[in-house]
Amino acid sequence: MKKIALSVGILAAFASNAQSIRTTIDLVNVKDDKVAVTMEFPKMKSGDVKFHFPKTVPGTYSEDDYGRFVEGIKFYDNKGKELTYTKVNDNTYVLKNAQNLTKVTYLVNDSFDEEMDTSKHKAVFSPSGTDIEQGKVYLVNTHGFVGYIDQMQDVPYQLVIRKPADFYGTTALVDQDKSDATDTYTLANYAKVTDSPLMYTKPDYITFNAGGMDLVLGVYSPSGKYKAADFKDNLEKMVMAQKKFLGDMNTNKKYAIMLYLAGTDGPQIKGFGALEHHESTSVVLPEMMPKDAIDKTLTDVVSHEFFHTVNPLKTHSEEIHYFDYADPKMSQHLWMYEGGTEYFANLFQIQEGLIDKDEFLQRINEKITNSKNYDDTMPFTVMSKNILKEPYKDQYRNVYEKGTLLTMCLDIELRKLSNGEMGYRDMIRKLSQRFGENKPFKDDKLIDELVTVTGYPQIKDFYTKYIAGNQPTPYADYLNQVGVEIKKQETPPIFWFVKDPNQTGYNEKNNTFVFDESSALSPFSKSIGFKITDEVAALDGKTIDIKNVQAFIEYAKTIKDGQNVTVTVLRKNGAKTEKIDLKGKAVLDKLTVETLQYKSSPTPAELKLQTQWLTGKK
Repeated sequence: MKKIALSVGILAAFASNAQSIRTTIDLVNVKDDKVAVTMEFPKMKSGDVKFHFPKTVPGTYSEDDYGRFVEGIKFYDNKGKELTYTKVNDNTYVLKNAQNLTKVTYLVNDSFDEEMDTSKHKAVFSPSGTDIEQGKVYLVNTHGFVGYIDQMQDVPYQLVIRKPADFYGTTALVDQDKSDATDTYTLANYAKVTDSPLMYTKPDYITFNAGGMDLVLGVYSPSGKYKAADFKDNLEKMVMAQKKFLGDMNTNKKYAIMLYLAGTDGPQIKGFGALEHHESTSVVLPEMMPKDAIDKTLTDVVSHEFFHTVNPLKTHSEEIHYFDYADPKMSQHLWMYEGGTEYFANLFQIQEGLIDKDEFLQRINEKITNSKNYDDTMPFTVMSKNILKEPYKDQYRNVYEKGTLLTMCLDIELRKLSNGEMGYRDMIRKLSQRFGENKPFKDDKLIDELVTVTGYPQIKDFYTKYIAGNQPTPYADYLNQVGVEIKKQETPPIFWFVKDPNQTGYNEKNNTFVFDESSALSPFSKSIGFKITDEVAALDGKTIDIKNVQAFIEYAKTIKDGQNVTVTVLRKNGAKTEKIDLKGKAVLDKLTVETLQYKSSPTPAELKLQTQWLTGKK
């Protein structure tokens, strides 16, 4: 079957070459850390041409302006004459009377190098970015390399990758030539191009079949600390559990995972995580992580991206189906696309036995705590629709916190209404059967569709109040229905840099404490002008030694309210990093800690609903 499919692909490529956009990415002749790209076009239907690079791409929810990484662009006619153009902005070029346009050439810089200097731009999220390290690795998120012409997004692309002969490309695409020097792929349209990332490096990959799906994992580990085979057992266990959880909702026959492990000597990556695609995901994590931590992260993060194959990749609104890369229109339903997906990524682990019921409850507790860093009265649909704008974009990370909790409460609501016969997963299955990859729903009609597929008009009231409305979601009420209660406890006053000390990370290269930009500053940090992007290097002259970090923490515990304190930080100032002493009087912060606990004596109804919720059984 594999040989037959390959032959058909080659014939299709030959048949369509005349009407396809031949795009060549040269990973061999790299100069000054830049890759040359050539795009050759079929005959133009119009004399006026708009050529674009994406402003944003599906799944990122930020304006990244990938055209800003392009330089030296030139357009040519069928006689090799250079054509004049007008550059409208970083992403768009306009050509008049260009019906003879046949080729464009340009150079691409990578986005990873920019992450050290964010003085002009917000850094591109690493898994949706690009990396060019000659002789080591090329992370080819295609939307960062390939542009498109207005009205020609549906023209097929022939993608040719010139590569070092000893490099291997991890991708879900099928190579259609046998040469060691080039890989050739045929893609149906521009959307398929941007949906198909590749990672080229020295071969380090594994393949296996899980539940009828062929999976490939390719790994780049700059120091050689890890090999792809190190993660096979955990990954195979996870994918089998996901396939079982999704059942007939997942129809993937293949899936590729590109795992880029960032070292301390190469680009200083900050945006760890992953980006979803129909048949693949690109993952960026720090190489310094212990193996068990990488395994756990892969289970959490890759499972999230894999669940996106259901929603929104195959069940989505018109805004996503007809995505406008140059002027993107956002959907109202990040609560479902991201929140529902994150809920699945946790729910499947308890229902398939990867975690126990206590750890599952701890994860829900953390999301309730984290959600309090955001505006709980901002309607989720309004935030989602305007996620690229202020003040909404600062609330984005709440889609993984409150978005998850909203779908959890909706799951409990559905189970209560149906006497345990239907949950959130059943609703999404029915929605995917009603719509699908090629049949989008209307964004403002989703709740009506959900009422139709569930048969419960009561969920419209839930949606109106808590998703489209400004009422805070009563988590305690919903958790009470499944035999879970909230316990409150005040902690002794503490001294630290952020309100939640657990949101502290470590930069191995600088020996500093770092913090997620969504973390809330402590009252003390606010009083001394500390910035969330600052890295803590020392406290009262005491530096941080990760091997004896407890000593640093114990010293912080001795600080009294009103005590004079000096915090030494590393602060970015354009391309430079400055060491600054921030001084002030200590302000100790008292925290009220809320923990979730299963009731010791739940009612029979609560226990029944809890069992259905945690097992998925009716």
